Order: sequence, then C-alpha cells, then structure tokens
Amino acid sequence: MVNALPASAAPAVSESAFVRRLLIGTSVLFLGTFLLVPLGCVFAAAFAQGVAAYAASFHDPDTLSAIRLTLLAAAIAVPCNLVFGVAAAWAIGKFEFFGKGFLIALIDLPFSISPVVAGLTYVLLFGSHGWFGPWLAAHNVQIIFAIPGIVLATIFVTFPFVARELLPTIAAQGNDEEEAALTLGANGWQTFMRVTLPNVKWALLYGVILCNARAMGEFGAVSVVSGHIRGLTNTMPLQIEVLYNDYQYVSAFAVASLLALLALATLVVKSVVEWRAAAIERPSA
Repeated sequence: MVNALPASAAPAVSESAFVRRLLIGTSVLFLGTFLLVPLGCVFAAAFAQGVAAYAASFHDPDTLSAIRLTLLAAAIAVPCNLVFGVAAAWAIGKFEFFGKGFLIALIDLPFSISPVVAGLTYVLLFGSHGWFGPWLAAHNVQIIFAIPGIVLATIFVTFPFVARELLPTIAAQGNDEEEAALTLGANGWQTFMRVTLPNVKWALLYGVILCNARAMGEFGAVSVVSGHIRGLTNTMPLQIEVLYNDYQYVSAFAVASLLALLALATLVVKSVVEWRAAAIERPSA
C-alpha cells in the first residue's frame, strides 16, 4: 500500500519550471519597458544639465506656488474623503437601508466617468454662466478658476478610495464585537473608537495613502477648473505641462521627478502598511 504524501509535501504549483520562468520573465520585461525605463528617463532628463540646474528649477516662484497648491489641495481633500469614507463604509457595512445599492454606485461614479467630465460638471454648476454662477458673482464668491474649484475637483476624483478600502473589511468584521460593547455599556462613539476603528485601521491607512497619491497626481478634472493661471491655480501636473510647452525641459522633468518621488514614497509606505497588516494577521491565521 502506497502512503499518500502529506498536504505540506504537495507542490505549490503545477506548471513546469520553463513556464514559470517564462511568466516571470514576461512580467519583468513588461514592467521594465513600461514603468522602470520611462521613470529612469524622467530622472535622466531632470539631471541632464547637472545638479545645479535641477535645483535651480525649484527657485521659480510659479513652480513653488504649484507645489504649495498641490499640497494644499491634498491636505484638504484627504481629510474630507477620510470622514466621508468612514461614514459611508460604516453605513453600508453595518446597516441595511433603502438605496444602499444606489449609494454604492455613487461611490464608484468617479471610477466610471472621465475626470474631464467631472471638471466640466463643476464649470456648468459654478461657472460664470452656470446654474449658481450669477448668485456666486453677486456675492463675490469665485469657485471656478480659483482654489475652491481645484479642491472640489480633487475631492470628487478621490472620494472612492477610502470608502472602497474600508467596505470589505467592515463588512467582514460583522456586528458581534460592537453589539458586545454596547451590551457592556459603551456608547456609539466609544464602540467606534475602541472596537471598530482598531479592526480597520490598516485598511483605513491604505485608503488614505491611495487617496493622497491620486490627489497629488490628478490632472484632468483640475485642468478644466483651474484656468491655468500661473502662480495661482496651477498644480504640479499642470505646471509640468506649462514648463514643457515653454521648452523648459529640465525644469519640467525636475518637477516631474519630484512628483515621481512623492509617488515612490507613497508606494513604499503602502508596501510597509501591507506588510505590517499581513504580519499582524499571520499569527491568528
């Protein structure tokens, strides 16, 4: 009688070594061609005239203004989406109510439409000839071609990220722990802060990271509502376009490299969060 191999001795994959190497090689070639090589070209072009020319690119007042505006828009959009994402995920994951499917569809809306369409929508609402334009002009309030319009456009294109990351975690968590806390005398706020939030903190942080990355790199919607006013309403992506069109290639790639560094830093933080979350869940698995 032949003894069966233990489950731990079973091969993890059934493909041959050649197939595995082919798949890995194809993936590496694809990433190198479409990600690493273009990224390397950005940094090579940014430092083409030396470190001094690279550093001088950031002395331009318009570039500094674009960096500040990008950070400002992200600093406003991310907390707003954090509050909305937690509230929406809490409502959808913990309760049943009429219109729940419609709310989920609305959360996914920015994934379904072009950011340019979102920007045009804000122009139709708040522009000088829009629905609310005359009233805003009468009260000396400017949204389009100003910072409020940029912030609104940034919030719109980024608001699904936190909610979408939290929804699966909150739904899988169930209500048992919250119900036990309420039975023991905790109020709603205490239950959320001491029971719900610790269980979803890694998903929450992951969503915030993705939201921040999209906020800093958004181009389409912001381009429509900004008006491209140099030194006032240009964000970093818009400033890169302006510098490139003005044949200031070193400056354009220098700003692009800074945006790329911010994206790489976001990727590193994202990887650390994923590793940390997996390390915490592993002992209980």
